Amino acid sequence: MAIYALGELTPSIHPSAFVHPDATVIGDVRIGPDASVWPQAVLRGDHGFIEIGARSNVQDGSVLHCTAKDPTILGPSSAIGHAVHVEGARIGSGCLIASGSVVLNGSVLDDGAMVGAGAVLSYGSHVPGGHIALGVPAKVRENKSFGADKIKQVVDGYVERAQWFRGALRRLD
Repeated sequence: MAIYALGELTPSIHPSAFVHPDATVIGDVRIGPDASVWPQAVLRGDHGFIEIGARSNVQDGSVLHCTAKDPTILGPSSAIGHAVHVEGARIGSGCLIASGSVVLNGSVLDDGAMVGAGAVLSYGSHVPGGHIALGVPAKVRENKSFGADKIKQVVDGYVERAQWFRGALRRLD
C-alpha cells in the first residue's frame, strides 16, 4: 500500500477499513471503521485534513484534497463514485457523489444530498438533504429519482465488497 507520513502528518486508518494496495494515502487522513478506498484513489492531507466516515467509500481514480481553511470531510455511510474530485468540502451522512463529478472548496452537502454524474459544484455551493446537484455549473433541485434507499444499497455493497477483497485479492505478477 502507498501510505505515507508527511513530516509529522500521519494517516490514521481504522483496522476494519480497507485501503486497496494501489490507492495512495498521504498525511493527515483519517479513515473510519468499515470504510474503503479503492484503486488509484489519492487522498492527500497536506495543508489540512481529510476524514472518511464509517462505512463510506472512495472509489477508483478519485482525488480528495484539502486546504488549511477547508478540510475534506466525508460523513458516515456515504459514497464517492469513480473519478471524482473533492477539494475542501463537507459531505454529510448518506450522501452520494456520482462518477466524474467535481465538488470544490467550501461546498457543503447536507445529510442525504447527492451530486449527479459529471456535475461541477463551484466554490461554496450548498446541496440540501433530499436534493441533487446536476450539470455544469451544477444546479440544485429536489431529488425524486435516487433516494436514500438506493444510496444505502451502494454503501452496503461497498462494505461487502471490501470484505471480499480483503480476503480474496491476490497479486499475480
